[in-house]
Amino acid sequence: MKKIIYVLLIIIVFSFFFNSNKNYVIPDESIRFRIIANSNSNIDQTTKLLIKKDLEETIFPLVENSKSIDETREIINSNQDIIKKTIDKYNVSYTINYGDNYFPPKEYKGITYEAGNYESLVISLGEGTGNNWWCVMYPPLCLLESQGDNYDDVEYKSFFQEILSKLTS
Repeated sequence: MKKIIYVLLIIIVFSFFFNSNKNYVIPDESIRFRIIANSNSNIDQTTKLLIKKDLEETIFPLVENSKSIDETREIINSNQDIIKKTIDKYNVSYTINYGDNYFPPKEYKGITYEAGNYESLVISLGEGTGNNWWCVMYPPLCLLESQGDNYDDVEYKSFFQEILSKLTS
């Protein structure tokens, strides 16, 4: 009887571990957000990050309770003036493009996202040849990052693994 319990527990544990390795993938129905710095100089990268921080404070509260991609689209389109006013404070040239924009391959939290054209809000500062910052506005993955939570330090425990450890020790 104990052997059957051990075998069942091992099967459950293995199935749990194999299923827990599924990573979150940006869904097809999403809106990305990207800010491309003028260059990789310290001043241009700092400017990019300051604009990012300001936009987090002005735009993210508008989209955080959005219930659909259509609602998020409407919010972005109807608040272009807020985006422009935020960037204008920095006295830099820029372009704003909301629509299908090219994204090179991106790696985030161990997942590689393929290059391609994605619905997105892209802000290019100056020549737009520097490193960029990006996230996902819908679903609101940007908000998780901007709240300062560090999910890399979370320790996950398996109920089944704990039971198995107690039974085998």
